[in-house]
Amino acid sequence: MEAESTANPQLRELIEPLVRGKFWMQLIGVMLIISGVLTALSIVGILIAWIPIWAGVVLMQAAGASQRAFDSADPLEIKYALSRLRIYFTIFGVLLLIYLVLMVVGMLFGIGMMGLGGMAGAM
Repeated sequence: MEAESTANPQLRELIEPLVRGKFWMQLIGVMLIISGVLTALSIVGILIAWIPIWAGVVLMQAAGASQRAFDSADPLEIKYALSRLRIYFTIFGVLLLIYLVLMVVGMLFGIGMMGLGGMAGAM
């Protein structure tokens, strides 16, 4: 019992930075969900609208779990909150890589089209 009472303040200290950022996690989560819903209003947007909605829901789950972990000092809640954050950053890491690849492909395509346009003007 004594070991548990000394562990609780340490666990609460560990999760405190997440609890302090809970408002911002919830705000960004709600904004992502709203942007996903607005994206779904277009025909092409329906295909990708689930991604920001999913990220927003995961971030909201992380915010709620961090508060529960702080209140209860339960290691399982801390692990759940951190796992939700891992999923959130994984989603955006993969999206960032896709956007970077598409940007490079677009730049190469644009450079190629400029070269073809220059050749057509020389003829």
